[in-house]
Amino acid sequence: MTIRLLIADDHKVVRQGLRMVLELDPDLEVVGEASNGEEALRMVRRLEPDVVLMDLLMPVMSGIEATREIRRELPKVEVVALTSVLEDASVAGAIRAGAIGYLLKNTEADELRQALRAAAVGQVHLAPEAAARLMREVRSPESSENLTDRETEILQLLARGKADKQIARELFIGESTVKSHVHSILSRLNVKSRTQAALYAVRVGLVSVDELGEESR
Repeated sequence: MTIRLLIADDHKVVRQGLRMVLELDPDLEVVGEASNGEEALRMVRRLEPDVVLMDLLMPVMSGIEATREIRRELPKVEVVALTSVLEDASVAGAIRAGAIGYLLKNTEADELRQALRAAAVGQVHLAPEAAARLMREVRSPESSENLTDRETEILQLLARGKADKQIARELFIGESTVKSHVHSILSRLNVKSRTQAALYAVRVGLVSVDELGEESR
């Protein structure tokens, strides 16, 4: 399966470098480049990529704002934040906006490609430094007791970074059933992304911080 990517960064040399690194993988195809959040949003509407690799600090519209709009309008498009900034507000803002992953620009090329592959199949992937900050900054949802036993089980596997197909295989249920449960989990917890749900799972002790997203690494 070819994964269609859009790169959003306000520095042309960064976009070019990322394109070169990513296209070394025959399964990754860069379908467009955007220089700001507003342009990224327009291109996502037109191209409908599988994943957007999003810088957070951009002119016209920030990466966080663009992520929020993309996830609202086209929820099937996943967003991975890639930034040199590890400020608590930026990390939390990106995840609250709906980013499924958060990586730093000093990430190794192999890890970056792996994170994009993970995002394309709905797997949570966070830089360890970002995960640690998120545990402090992202509040856990207020309503949690409404999860069923099956939803709790699926949330635990999701938090460990398993894709829907892997969860379905492990629990001997259909992939469409898993997707339905995940939708219900997000709704019950009142969160926008799998990553927020995964962080909740850590907060309530379903998984440890070390287990967070381990299957997608």
